Amino acid sequence: MEDFNRKLNSYFESWIGPRDQRLQGWLLLDNYPPTFALTVVYLLIVWLGPKYMKNRPAYSCRGLMVIYNLGLTLLSFYMFYELGSAIWFGGYHFYCQNTHSLPEMDNKVMRALWWYYFSKLIEFMDTFFFILRKNNHQITFLHIYHHASMFNIWWFVMNWIPCGHSYFGASLNSFVHVVMYSYYGLSAVPSLRPYLWWKKYITQLQLVQFFLTMFQTYCAVLWPCGFPIGWLYFQISYMVTLVVLFSNFYIQTYKKRSSSRKTDHQNGSPLSTNGHANGKESAAHKKLRVD
Repeated sequence: MEDFNRKLNSYFESWIGPRDQRLQGWLLLDNYPPTFALTVVYLLIVWLGPKYMKNRPAYSCRGLMVIYNLGLTLLSFYMFYELGSAIWFGGYHFYCQNTHSLPEMDNKVMRALWWYYFSKLIEFMDTFFFILRKNNHQITFLHIYHHASMFNIWWFVMNWIPCGHSYFGASLNSFVHVVMYSYYGLSAVPSLRPYLWWKKYITQLQLVQFFLTMFQTYCAVLWPCGFPIGWLYFQISYMVTLVVLFSNFYIQTYKKRSSSRKTDHQNGSPLSTNGHANGKESAAHKKLRVD
């Protein structure tokens, strides 16, 4: 274990710089293997879970989902507020912010970002609910890639760049998650579903988030302030993968569905615009969830 950590530190120090020592002793941060092991367990559950549930009845999980989504909504709001207030009163710069500024503000940002990192572990439950409810069509490559990668990426963020320019993407994502998890919490109550109109715009908001994060990251490349340049290039590359995958999801889910509905209407199809026929959801119009 110690030999592995030394090699890991040596590699990343040659790429990003020395490891930040301010977070030593924080839960899950001292060593990488626990984060990696939790991700492997997650992937095993993704693989084996649907097989286990195949011949078993689906669970409703409705009450638990309301509590879970409400909890993540509140946690996301807390992180957004803490990061927003810290960068506002701490005088963080939009174009570039190094990892050492006012100690009290850096500490506040680091505490909020640790919760952000830990929330990526909590969000594995999104997938577990899909498995228990037998909504396997929602367990897409995008869903798994996004959940597994974010948890691991943020372990490295917290160990090398736990504040400074790292604040922006996490702040935006926390705001998006307030909107998203509040929607999913409310949609778990059947009587409220007809009044929830903003699901389509969640993906649009996510795409705006990715483009803004890329722009803000590239600003630090143009106007450097000591923030590790290697991380900036990595973040831009990762955002590109999310833009491609989320754009494809949006096209497949909304654009093609809209085109299909127009064709059905022209052909006199009995399908209604909400994708139901004879009280059952049409397989072609199942709503996917993207986080």
